[in-house]
Amino acid sequence: MKSHNEVLPFSFPGEITLTIKREDQIHPFLSGNKFRKMYYNLEQARNEGYNKLLTFGGAFSNHIAAVAAAGAHFGLETIGVIRGEELEDQIRDNATLRLAQQQGMKFDFVSREAYRDKEEVYFLESLKVKHGAFYLLPEGGTNALAVKGCEEILDDTDRTVFTHICCAVGTGGTISGLINSCGEKQRVIGFPALKGSFLSEEICKFVNNDRWNLINDYHFGGYAKINAELVRFINTFYAETNIMLDPVYTAKMAFGILDLIKKGYFPEKSAILMIHTGGLQGVEGMNKVLTRKKLPLIIEMK
Repeated sequence: MKSHNEVLPFSFPGEITLTIKREDQIHPFLSGNKFRKMYYNLEQARNEGYNKLLTFGGAFSNHIAAVAAAGAHFGLETIGVIRGEELEDQIRDNATLRLAQQQGMKFDFVSREAYRDKEEVYFLESLKVKHGAFYLLPEGGTNALAVKGCEEILDDTDRTVFTHICCAVGTGGTISGLINSCGEKQRVIGFPALKGSFLSEEICKFVNNDRWNLINDYHFGGYAKINAELVRFINTFYAETNIMLDPVYTAKMAFGILDLIKKGYFPEKSAILMIHTGGLQGVEGMNKVLTRKKLPLIIEMK
């Protein structure tokens, strides 16, 4: 599956151009970096004879929704270990969990305390006893095979036309793939959606060069945090481009890129490519959060 690039209708000083790679349009549910991360993992699961996938996630996890969609598409059973026992009674009102269930995923709701042990051997063994043999996908989907898949986001033209490649960062798998496959004269810039500097260490486990950096100034308070300013940005961006951004990842990246251009961060004649990694299934759930907080709503796509 291939994505396509769209030049955005913005005019910047210094002949700077901004283009977006529409990874979000690869598949209606299994889109963006989730498709890339799972491609070689699904191949490995089939080669090892597994017909069941198990993974982890929270209430609005793009990864949970994507794994469920992958299972439905390829005829695999899927199990989602969900952080928060209270969510078991909220499936109908939770867009992400409802979508995953419609795609055939079965849930195992665990306490937040138990969820913290998701990488411990004893916890994984207990899941095997409960659910039988399964192929394990880590939370967020990042592992060596996921990075391999994300290396295929950029094509030969991308590696020659653009000076900067920008992406949102969650677990570090997508940016690691971009770093490994970028051109020798390109710079990869990541915009973490989480607070903290720990991501650099995670990325260093997978990458083969130092042509990259993270900018930690646009997380808007941390993972899944949002305010009225970001909502207005999402809605304005959609009105001007007809492209919807997700509030957890891509909106923060796009906000950061435009702000950095305004501040003169990018040299003259920079050709910037930003990666749209999907995640739009989370908009409905985020709007419910915004309603509770009495904040403006994200205008959903028509």
